[in-house]
Amino acid sequence: MTRITIILLTLAISACKPNAKKEETKEAEPPKMVETSSRYPETLSKVFDAHGGLKKWKQQRTLSFVLPNPENPETHTVDLWSRKDRIDAEKFTMGFDGNDIWLLDPDQNYKGDPVFYHNLMSYFYAMPFLLGDNGIVYDKTDDLVFEGKSYPGVHISYDPGVGISSKDEYFLHFDPDTHQMAWLGYTVTYRTGEKSDNVKWIRYDDWQNLNGVVLPKSITWYNYEGRDILDARNTVSFEEAAVSTTPKPDDFYAKPEVAIVVEPKVN
Repeated sequence: MTRITIILLTLAISACKPNAKKEETKEAEPPKMVETSSRYPETLSKVFDAHGGLKKWKQQRTLSFVLPNPENPETHTVDLWSRKDRIDAEKFTMGFDGNDIWLLDPDQNYKGDPVFYHNLMSYFYAMPFLLGDNGIVYDKTDDLVFEGKSYPGVHISYDPGVGISSKDEYFLHFDPDTHQMAWLGYTVTYRTGEKSDNVKWIRYDDWQNLNGVVLPKSITWYNYEGRDILDARNTVSFEEAAVSTTPKPDDFYAKPEVAIVVEPKVN
């Protein structure tokens, strides 16, 4: 396997699991707007505002970017209303059509778990906005300290039954001067169903403005000991990133006739 494939598979094994529960396909509707004062902590609302605001984000329909593996680059595309998604690479294609996660890989090149991976990188990419989804519980958490600077944060957990990993936890920490997202801590429960106290850390400090919302150009995983952040481990870049209010045709995310449906793996 290529180096970037190995990196991404490693991340997939040690990363979070976004919401991917099966549900009946229905016509996508705009995300419902709620008063931030009644739902989100004030600090989190300021983070959303520093990235263009939830109102602007919820106007967007299609998100896409390229993971630039020279030998097998991956183009990731997501419908932000329905959360249907698709990954196109030279050696395989996978996606979620609203009902099923599917894989088109006649030569069996893909060695990972499509249930885990199909929307993994788009989930990391769309931070902090995806932490405004329904079914989330917000709480306080201690500041994260890195190189002598304190980053306030918000603890995120999920209502029971949300997604396939509702016991996952997140820790969003932001720059106190700009309120832009600076760090994401996360735990993993996929397959085990058991809560974990091993919090992994990603640094967010490389931003770009796309159609009015501020999203990352790259993100960097760091080595850590508990909440002590050590040195940078590896960086993933997002190229040709775009956000649009225009949806893809319905059949763009549809399962190809010869593709297989993939079910969650169980330990």
